[in-house]
Amino acid sequence: MTSPMTSSQAVATTKDVDVTVSSSSREASVPPILRIASLSKAYPSRSGPVAAIDNIDFAVEQGSFVSVVGPSGSGKTTLMMCIAGLLPLTSGSVEFRGKRMQGPAEGVSVVFQDYSRSLFPWLSCRKNVALPLRDHGHSKTHIESSVDEALDMVGLGHAGDLYPWQLSGGMQQRVAIARGLVVKPEVLIMDEPFASVDAQTRANLEDLLLTLWSETGTTVLFVTHDIDESVYLSDRVVVLTQGPSTVSADIAVDLPRPRDQIETKRMSEFADLRAKVFGLVMASQRRTSLNR
Repeated sequence: MTSPMTSSQAVATTKDVDVTVSSSSREASVPPILRIASLSKAYPSRSGPVAAIDNIDFAVEQGSFVSVVGPSGSGKTTLMMCIAGLLPLTSGSVEFRGKRMQGPAEGVSVVFQDYSRSLFPWLSCRKNVALPLRDHGHSKTHIESSVDEALDMVGLGHAGDLYPWQLSGGMQQRVAIARGLVVKPEVLIMDEPFASVDAQTRANLEDLLLTLWSETGTTVLFVTHDIDESVYLSDRVVVLTQGPSTVSADIAVDLPRPRDQIETKRMSEFADLRAKVFGLVMASQRRTSLNR
């Protein structure tokens, strides 16, 4: 298994730290598939607007795997909902293929954290996966073949007629991933998709995701609170500060692919990257605590 992209490196300076970021798209003069520019989101309250994210800037190259991490409460889910077009922005913009998004865009799929709430328990797995294809003029034959292909990709070709409540948590999340992939998206946004499963299931799902990413070439934007997971999966890790969050660092992950749960994680390079990301997250938390 090989990565859909290879990265040359350049050095960029953030507010707090000098970090290494990918520059392959700049060298090739290829625009990013996603560009997040000066994105801010505030929620109304009785005492006035409460900022969740503030002036976020980063880009996602086509075919890359980018993770977003940050302290608890840093607005990671808010950021993903804004990027997916599911929340209105307070200011700034999100561009998909150079065009400003005004809402959910065709070509962008989302996999949510809580599979128990995102899957409909009264629908079979097959019908859950078929939902994004409904009301788009597809023939019954096209829908059936697309659903079969998506379920086969996640190893659940045998489970199409079962209901979500008849499956384990890991299998339910695979159904949710199949639903995200059934439309063959250019970008797959995933909001802490493995947070609700046990450690062994999580590792299996991580490796399944890397296989699917490699086979499809889909761009993945992945939110996680697990720093090890972010380093293990990604080409780059975008680190957010404590809320209202900004980007404190954009770190390139130059670990060889294919990756292995044991061999990759015993590498000194993995430990160094993990320490760098963890240090940035903890530093942000400490600064916030001192300022209170």
